[in-house]
Parts: sequence; structure tokens; C-alpha cells
Amino acid sequence: MKSGANERCNKNPEGPPDRTGRGSIKQKRMKAKSIKGKSTEEIQAAILECRKEDFKPTLAIAFISVKQDMDAVVSILHQNEIQVFGTTTSGEFISSEIQEGSIVIMLLDINPEYFKVAFFEKGDNSTHEIARQLGAEGKSSFAHPAFIIASGWLQTDGEEIIKGIEEGFGSEATIFGGMAGDDLQLREPLVFTYGKKSTTGIVALIIDEEKIHVEGVATCGWKPIGITKTVTKSVGNVVYTIDDQPALDLVIKYLGLNIDLDPDKDVLTNIGAYYPLQLEREGAPPVMRTAMFGNRDDRSLICAGTVPQGAKVRFSLPPDFDVIDTVVSECSELKNENQNNADAVIIFSCISRYLSFGVMTSEEIERVMKVWNAPFIGFFCYGEFGKSKRGKHEFHNNTCCVVTLKEL
Repeated sequence: MKSGANERCNKNPEGPPDRTGRGSIKQKRMKAKSIKGKSTEEIQAAILECRKEDFKPTLAIAFISVKQDMDAVVSILHQNEIQVFGTTTSGEFISSEIQEGSIVIMLLDINPEYFKVAFFEKGDNSTHEIARQLGAEGKSSFAHPAFIIASGWLQTDGEEIIKGIEEGFGSEATIFGGMAGDDLQLREPLVFTYGKKSTTGIVALIIDEEKIHVEGVATCGWKPIGITKTVTKSVGNVVYTIDDQPALDLVIKYLGLNIDLDPDKDVLTNIGAYYPLQLEREGAPPVMRTAMFGNRDDRSLICAGTVPQGAKVRFSLPPDFDVIDTVVSECSELKNENQNNADAVIIFSCISRYLSFGVMTSEEIERVMKVWNAPFIGFFCYGEFGKSKRGKHEFHNNTCCVVTLKEL
């Protein structure tokens, strides 16, 4: 087990040497190590192996399959005095070798004064309201906070989370993250921290940007097909009609699917993954909206984000593999323009990319890793929060969102 733990522990180099003239003393700065395991025992062994060096993690970013015992993993982290930002997944990774049904964790040795883990349960509140509370929490915690978030239940409107945080903090909020997955069961994706977990809540890592610089980019690449259509009836993230036709029926007919929605929701999963709606906008890049569910009775589509009534939409096809070049290019630009190095890298990638790219997804991950050559963690999610190259911070689908952390 000892050698296996060593293999699972990827770390970044020590910080720069001390410049005070005291020779061998090194500056204390953020360090990160990534570990993985197929069981709680493997994770415990990996944590012990990592702690043998001068490494005392205070924070864990934990991406865990619903098939694993997340409570046991969180308990181990708590016993080691490590705070937890956690979510369930639909596939997870700390390298180009994609895991399924496993546990991946990024351990960070970071000054506890530089971050705060916050958890908000929806309860009787709206998604917008708990997101507003999160924004206010960030505002009261740091002068310049960044929000790395994970949200729960599939029917949550991701756009309302963005709006709520901005209402509570301000329109200049830095927001990145993803919606929890559940291995494509589409039943109970969870977000969690020590002593708390929820299918409807939000867990947030609030970071002091005066100490830790947070930067990122969200890239899609899905290509529009067919003519532009109009959403003729919608409320929030529920689309009832497109061009005055029931939305679900139109999608099935337009895409040549001669089957109706079955009890396992396979039809909707395939539609959402491969043929999302592309929401056209003036003066901004299109944004994707994935249909997560269909309503048998009223034939509506329940999307992962807001689709305004009157919006112009087109269906989309998965991108060609050249989109991987685009992702890597935009990551390289981000590195060169804003952040020459990174202490840690986090990827929130839509499960649709994995379903569409298959084994080529590993190439995308590997090439992004090479841009920074830093400790790395990611998972496949049901929606992404971030900003595109020419856009603002908003909610996305079918997107690869890359986030970097660098201590100042």
C-alpha cells in the first residue's frame, strides 16, 4: 500500500527560496498535492503518505463518485483537521487517466486565513436567495473574494445562482464551479462539507483574492445546425414551446428520434448530451442550455439554466476534435496574459464532452495539464460556472471550465 500511495500523490514543487539572507529557510506558501483511490482505505493511506513530508493540508477539494462512502472520506479529512469542499461526480480525474466510481482529492497546504468554506441548504428558500446569501457571505469575509462553487439538484437553475451571488456581492464577482454529478443516474447529485450534504444546496470555497489569485476560462465548441427558432413559451429554465410547438416533441422530431421519453430518461440524457440548445445573444458568444429532463404531461423541457421567452435558439452538434486545440490555445493565452504559473488547477468539464469525445477526452485533459504543469484535479459535471474568453461570469452547459489558483 505504501508504494501505491506514493504513486497516487502528485505535488507541486516547493515555493521560492527565502530572499532575506538566512540561506536555508524557505518561504511558507501554498502547496498542493492530488491523490486518488478506489476505496476509503486507499485514500487514508495516500493522505498519510503525503503528510510524511513538510506538508500540512488545511483544505481538501474532494470529487467523489456516489458509489463511494463520502461520509467516511469526509470523516478522515476532518480527523486530519482538513476543511472540505466536496461534490459528487460523473467521472473524476487528477491526470489524463479518467476515473469512474472512485475518489479524487486535491489537498492544499494554504493559510486558513486566505479562504472560507461555506454551505447553504435551500430548505424553504429559493435557489436565488441562498446564492444571494452566499454573495453577502463573501462580501463580509473578504474585500475581494472569489467564489468557487458546486451546486446540487439537477433542476436547479444555474443562472439564478449567478444572479443571486451578484445581488449579494456585486456584478464584479469572480465565479467558477460546476453542478454535482451522480454517475449519470440523474437522481441524487450531492454537494457536501463536514457534517453537511445536500441535493439542493450550494457549497462554496470563498477565496481572498488579495492573497490567492483566481483566474479561468470556459470554452465550449458545439456547432449550431439548422435554422434559428424562437422560444415561444418558457418560465425560467422550463421551455414549453419552440415555434409554438411542444418543445419535447419538436426536439424528438427535429433530431429524427422515433421514440418517446422512456422511464429511465435515456432519451433526454442523449438529447442533452449531444444536441443542446444554443442560445443566441447580441454582443456576446452563444451560451449552451442542456435539457436535463422532459415532462411527459406538458411536453416541456427542463433545462439546466434559464431560457428566456422570446429567445432565439438553434440546435447544436458536438464539436470536431479541433475544439481541443481551441481549449488548449485559450488556456495558453490565459497563462501568458494573466498568470504565468499556477499553484493548482481545477477543471469543471461537462459530462456531455466525455460522452461525445470518448477516449479523446483524455487528450484534452493531458494537453491542458501540460500548459501549467501544476497539481491538478477535475470532474465531469451537469453544468459549469465561469466566463468565456469574450464573456462574463455566467452559467454554461457543454463547456470545459479551467480554473487556476496562484498565491500572490
